[in-house]
Amino acid sequence: MAALVAAAFATAPLVAVAAPASAAPAPSPVVINEVESSGGTPGDWVELMNTGTTTVDVTGWSLLDNDDTHTAVPLPAGSTIAAGGFLSVDESLLGFGLGGADSARLYDASHTLVDSYSWTAHATTTYGRCPDGSGAFTTTTSPTKAAANDCSVPVAINEVESNGDATDWIELINNGSAPVDLSGYILRDNKDSDAFPIPAGTVVAAGGYYTADVDAAFGLGGADSARLFAPDGTTLVDSYEWTAHAATTYGRCPNGTGAFATTAASTKNAPNACEGDVQLTPWPGGSTIATADDATVLGGNMSGLYYQASGTSAPGVLWAVKNGPGTLYRLLWNGTVWTPDTANGWAAGKALHYADGTGDPDSEGVTITGTGPDGGIFVSTERNNANNGVSRPAILRFDPAQPGTSLTATADWNLTADLPAVGPNLGLEAVTWIPDAYLTANGFADHHTGAAYDPASYPGHGDGLFFTGLEANGSIYAYALDQSGTGFTRVATIVSGMPGVMELQFDQETQKLWAVCDDTCDGQHETLTIASTGADAGHFTVDTTYARPTGMPNFNNEGFAIAPQAECVDGHKPVIWSDDTNDDGHALRAGTIACTVVTEPGGPGEPGGPGEPGGPGEPGTTPATVTLSSGTVAVGGALSLTASGFTAGETVEVWLHSTPVKLATLTASGTGAISATVSIPSGTPAGAHTIVVTGLTSGVTGSMAITVTAAAAPGGTDPGTTPPGTTPAVTSPADNTPAGLAATGSSVTVPLLAALTAALLGTVLLLLRMRRPAR
Repeated sequence: MAALVAAAFATAPLVAVAAPASAAPAPSPVVINEVESSGGTPGDWVELMNTGTTTVDVTGWSLLDNDDTHTAVPLPAGSTIAAGGFLSVDESLLGFGLGGADSARLYDASHTLVDSYSWTAHATTTYGRCPDGSGAFTTTTSPTKAAANDCSVPVAINEVESNGDATDWIELINNGSAPVDLSGYILRDNKDSDAFPIPAGTVVAAGGYYTADVDAAFGLGGADSARLFAPDGTTLVDSYEWTAHAATTYGRCPNGTGAFATTAASTKNAPNACEGDVQLTPWPGGSTIATADDATVLGGNMSGLYYQASGTSAPGVLWAVKNGPGTLYRLLWNGTVWTPDTANGWAAGKALHYADGTGDPDSEGVTITGTGPDGGIFVSTERNNANNGVSRPAILRFDPAQPGTSLTATADWNLTADLPAVGPNLGLEAVTWIPDAYLTANGFADHHTGAAYDPASYPGHGDGLFFTGLEANGSIYAYALDQSGTGFTRVATIVSGMPGVMELQFDQETQKLWAVCDDTCDGQHETLTIASTGADAGHFTVDTTYARPTGMPNFNNEGFAIAPQAECVDGHKPVIWSDDTNDDGHALRAGTIACTVVTEPGGPGEPGGPGEPGGPGEPGTTPATVTLSSGTVAVGGALSLTASGFTAGETVEVWLHSTPVKLATLTASGTGAISATVSIPSGTPAGAHTIVVTGLTSGVTGSMAITVTAAAAPGGTDPGTTPPGTTPAVTSPADNTPAGLAATGSSVTVPLLAALTAALLGTVLLLLRMRRPAR
């Protein structure tokens, strides 16, 4: 029956109706009976039951979660539920998924509320009525889609110790959401004559454990079993059998619900230690979390974030996308919270549409390339909300300078045919851009060609790759996107190890790729880098998996953004999360992450002026080799920079001179190389400047001359989309400085500039050595 219902729903024409207002439920024999919110088969679902004595026609009825902005899709014609029967409505028909803190609301064909149920966290199994149709909701013992609920006691044998401890023991776990009284239940081994009655008054809290030291009644052998019976002594509740002692213990993996396996360690009265479990590292920042938006302003469905630096220590622009209806926001810091820009049509965000001007892209992730917003805002999408039963994973490009209150995509890379088939709400959740300079400097492996990644293999892709995360399997896919069309090539596939990836951010300054999971995996954050040695050389691998900050509840955080190093104060800088569920009326929350405070070298006139020792060519110091993507760049523009010759793992600073301005703090790779995309700050005077790179351990320094031109004159773009700190496209190289030209030490094109640079570098090197802490 369930298969026939699913097939009917998949093919029947659907008509969207407006979300009805909430009201007191009207009496009805049809009720919500069971809810799967944590990715069932296939995806989330809501089960309805007819408690009446006659068949009920539910054609035109609809379901909503806790978000009134979602579209309530009516059940197709011919949808009926027999007396005492069940009907399961899948996520593909709902058009939305169910969160960790969410609701299911049932409306009849007149849009009257019939029934509802709300919860605050995903169930270990499902939430269901016990008894069916009339009882209160509780955590079921197992999912029973389109069938009677499993209301048996939610207690299971979880771990068994048969050899090694002073006593043999059997651990039980309560997988339910309410306490369970186990008084009178009986534990046995493989002999019916052996029995351990559980004492009266034994109550196990929800999620809790009870361990019976059974030696007084029987011992557990090398080939034996553990069995749990109801108080009647004949009803078997759970059992596990083994043929030899475990080196540690036998336990369920995952804890409480999985199959039995040999554990990594004995964990009596605690969660099982399973082989391969991820060891979480505490959050590398502050534990305090604060709301970062005005209540109810942004609403629910807020998903991906991208932080556009200002180029100074002042806050920049926070770009955010909402998945339904698809909307792009330009948020500014008002000194207290992030709030929508009120200029140029951004006050309520801008509605997003496909390239033909129609549709409602389910927008989940957002990023910008090294050329800044003028190069486009790139959005990862799961489907067209106007046809929300069909998966359509794609990356769209938008021009934020388009006038009005909506944006039409300027490019659409539909990746459906290249990705695994997934449900409509399990597609592309995340996207970030990583420059070619970083990938090539670190030997990134191209899975498509089977060789080291060569940007020249992908003409027209720009100067970086797009990395996008799939919710369905937790994998990350790297794509070269043809910027002049809709072509694409998958360059690599990366396994994150998490069940889903909801956000990706490449931190240019630390050279790490961040992957973030939502409440499905308790808010884990990973950092990945390209391995330089071993079997994984050239591939992104997980460095560290972090727990969410202790002050952050397990919210449905689908967005994460990192402020630049320039905003580092007292060893910490801001990070921002977006909460799809809008818990407590807030979509944004802010915390901190550890960073290195930016310190500048002495400016002109300070001790160590021109003529003092320490210039390029100093005995024993070989200058670094520096390469820039262009010799000319506009104010606010960006350059791809690579350099080599440093000590592996040392900190390398990148500075813009004449007036010293730090552009980046990097870590040299295992080969002593660095790569980054650096932006020229607003306010930089036009004219001749120098990029200077210095290793703080080795003292190795290199430089290259650049010409900075004035920013584009106002009027060419919407002034609301190019604030100070944005990064317009890089202009053509100067005639005397070819793009990609490598330079070492003080070797620059103009002799006079070379002499000035040599003197300046002497100042920098001497001051750095004077300030370097003792080791």
